[in-house]
Amino acid sequence: MLLPFSPSPLPPIAADWLARPSPAIAVDLLGCALVRQFENGSTLRSLIVETEAYAPDDPACHAYRRRTPRNAVMFGPAGYSYVYLIYGMYHCLNVVTDAEDVPSAVLIRAVQLQQEPPGDRSPQPLARLGAGPGKLCRALQIDRSHSGQPFAPGQPLWLEQRSPSLDQQISEGAIALHQTTRIGLTQGADIPWRWYIRDSVAVSKR
Repeated sequence: MLLPFSPSPLPPIAADWLARPSPAIAVDLLGCALVRQFENGSTLRSLIVETEAYAPDDPACHAYRRRTPRNAVMFGPAGYSYVYLIYGMYHCLNVVTDAEDVPSAVLIRAVQLQQEPPGDRSPQPLARLGAGPGKLCRALQIDRSHSGQPFAPGQPLWLEQRSPSLDQQISEGAIALHQTTRIGLTQGADIPWRWYIRDSVAVSKR
């Protein structure tokens, strides 16, 4: 299933909307748009179809033990980006959530792209270009330089609300959401804090 895109931009998501516990935000971000503005001024919208939540008492959270230069942005106010590198090659994009000094975030695990990104030469179909946290960051040209920046129009990244029609379909269950455990963890692997749109072809893994 491919989700329908709104024909026009939707209201941006404000930082105070994100100042709630990460599991609640992880569910509510499904179907919302992640917007990437490139250096040439062009924008590319994608719909969020898979998320994972991380919270202070969670052993898989990067801020679980202490504050460090790497995770410091997670201790700040909601509405900022936290980008880290795994395996020395894959970037992962997170949305900082909850109250200030409560380190938590939502990992954007997969998105459905609206169109091919500039310069893309991947042989994969469009629906799979954002099917994973590393893949979506590669497609949208997101790296560590984007960490610590606010999600806001005019910035390289911002978030937009679900379209009313998509929100209604999710509320009525016509588009089903699925909750399960997170992927690729050695600690906290049993915590069911991963959500995805059940029938989306852009989900990384079921």
